[in-house]
This record gives sequence, C-alpha cells and structure tokens, in this order.
Amino acid sequence: MEFAQSDLLKSLPKQFFASLVQKVGAYTEKGADVINLGQGNPDQPTPQHIVEKLKQAADNPANHKYSPFRGLSSLKEAAAAFYKREYGVNLDPEEEIAILFGGKAGLVEIPQCLLNPGDTILVPDPGYPDYISGVELAKAKMVTMPLREENAFLPDYAELSAEDLDQAKLMFLNYPNNPTGAVAHQEFFDQTIELAQKNEICVVHDFAYGAIGFDGKRPQSFLQSEGAKDVGIEIYTLSKTYNMAGWRVGFAAGNKSVIAAINLLQDHMYVSLFGAVQEAAAEALLGPQECVVELNDLYESRRNVLIDGLKNIGWHVTAPKGSFFAWLKVPEHFTSVEFADFMLEKAHIAVAPGVGFGQHGEGFVRVGLLSSEDRLKEAVSRIESLEIFKK
Repeated sequence: MEFAQSDLLKSLPKQFFASLVQKVGAYTEKGADVINLGQGNPDQPTPQHIVEKLKQAADNPANHKYSPFRGLSSLKEAAAAFYKREYGVNLDPEEEIAILFGGKAGLVEIPQCLLNPGDTILVPDPGYPDYISGVELAKAKMVTMPLREENAFLPDYAELSAEDLDQAKLMFLNYPNNPTGAVAHQEFFDQTIELAQKNEICVVHDFAYGAIGFDGKRPQSFLQSEGAKDVGIEIYTLSKTYNMAGWRVGFAAGNKSVIAAINLLQDHMYVSLFGAVQEAAAEALLGPQECVVELNDLYESRRNVLIDGLKNIGWHVTAPKGSFFAWLKVPEHFTSVEFADFMLEKAHIAVAPGVGFGQHGEGFVRVGLLSSEDRLKEAVSRIESLEIFKK
C-alpha cells in the first residue's frame, strides 16, 4: 500500500537546492573534479576540547537517561554567561533562554508558537529558505522585505505598507546575513525596535553567523540595543561559531513570553537533547575562545583570496562584511540559474543561484568560503579561463 501525504506536507516549499545537489552529483559521478562552493556546511572540525568533553560526558550514566524537558540548567546558565561576556547582555537563564535542537528548529518552530492561520509575518528577500518552511507550517501570510544592494542589503521599512505593518505579528531578520554577507549596525536595530514597539511586532533575529565579522569589526547582537528583549528574541547556534553543525544545538534568548511559547511547543515535541551534547555545548560557550578567533581569521583570509582573485581577473565583486558567504553579481545576459549551470558545466564549479533565496536574489550567486585557499585559488584560475572573463 502507498499512503498519500497530508495536505500540510504537500504545502511545504520544494527544496530549491536539492536540484543543485543532483547536478553536482551527476558531474562527480562522471569523474569531474567539482569545486563545490554552493554549500553552507562548515568544513573545519569541532575544537578538540569540546569533543573531549562530549566523550567524558557520554561515559556518565546520568546522561543515559532522559534529560530535563527544557534542557540542563547548566547549559542555560552557560548561554547567559556567554551573552554577558560577549555582548554585555543580562539574561535570566530559566525565563529568557530556551534550548533548541539547532537554530533551524527554532526558526521553523517560532511561527507555529506565535501565529494563527492567516496572520502576517515579514520575511527578508533574499533570505534563508527555511524561514518559509515555518511560515507554511503555521499557515501564515508572508510579506517579503526586499534586501537591495543600494541599501546595504538592509530592509527599508518605509517600503512596507501601513496595512502590512498593522497586520504583521512577526518579523525575521538575519545579520550577518545569509546569503548576502551584509552586517547590521546598532542604528538599524534601534530603528527596528521602534518599529516593532509601535506596531506590536515580535522580532526574531537569526544570529547564526554572529561570530564571523571581518575588517576588525565585530557583528552587533540585536539584544545589545535597548528595548530588544521587550520586542523579540535572538537565535544563536553553535553550528558556525564552534563548527558544531552536526551536533544540532543552539538556543533562543530574549523575550520571556516568546521563550515560554517555544518551551511549551517543545514540551510536546521532544524530550530535550542528549545530556552529553548539552555538557559539551556548555564547554564550548564557557571554555577557551581562541578557536573562535582562529576560525574567523581563517574565513577572512579565504575571503581575501577569493575576492582579490576575482577582482584581478575583472569580475566586479564586493567583499562580504560577515558570515562565510560571498554574494556575487552574475555577468550580464545571465540569470542566476543560467550562470550557476554555466559555471558547473564549463568550470566544474558549483555556486548557489541567488533566486533560490527569493525573488530579489536574482542577479546574484552565493559562494561559500568553506574550501581551502588552494581550492579557492584553483576556482579563480578556472573562472579566469572562461571566455566571458578573458580581457
């Protein structure tokens, strides 16, 4: 027997990048040496002191039982201490922090926590595709906020209609930004808080790339702005900061009512994370932080190799200010999909078409800084050999 999927599953957005994976796979199966710059999976190992803590904690029989539904107090206390140390933000570990099964889980859950069918949510375009998954699961109405190069890839709130602002209950933001590599400043967050207070909108700031900023500038936390906890939360994941993408651990921090809603939903979905993973996550947040500095330096060096190389061959590109992505304008007469296909076919380089991140991503491709400098130099060399880049 074959059972039909529910209407809910059928309503979910198709995974745009599944086709990219298939295309890359077709070339690698033929023996092609594909340089995959289209992915967003960190390529460095988790720092060893975190791995050792996991091994030690896994031997503890107490961690073989169910963990507390809402996570270990020790991890929530570590998250609060992390925010105080890094950003000067005070958080109540029990009421202002919720443990998440990775940042993605929190982002998809929040619309279900706060919205009813038909409620309006403001979403950046281009943006992380899984924001839309949460919108669909909540049966909410999505209003996009264009991120344009001329506005440093920040939304222009003046473009939102009075009706949309009146009806909006939730807003997603993400800086440093995926896919554009843009960063936000305090003035922008202050403006966002003022807008949210006036229109009673909950702000959810996705701070996945919070540790990755370039040119000596540290990314700004939304919670550093006065009034942020009154109007929203920030989601922090250990995936990027500590190369723990496969560990699936993060946390939400901020507004008590939103944290309570997340905890309530998760009470019905999970029985918390494996205790050993939580202990290792606490070690990451409280332990030596030299690994974070070294990782940021590695990404900045890779950025410079790639961007300088592309500029030298005549491709007019802009260096990202944060994240581990570069957002590159496609040459004239190409769509983003056409150019991605062209790069894969002619140079065996995989990049992510910008339109996969939203309508306003058209005209760009996203490139990850997740390959070695030698591979990035090889990519530049291959691109230089293409006819369209020959001087």
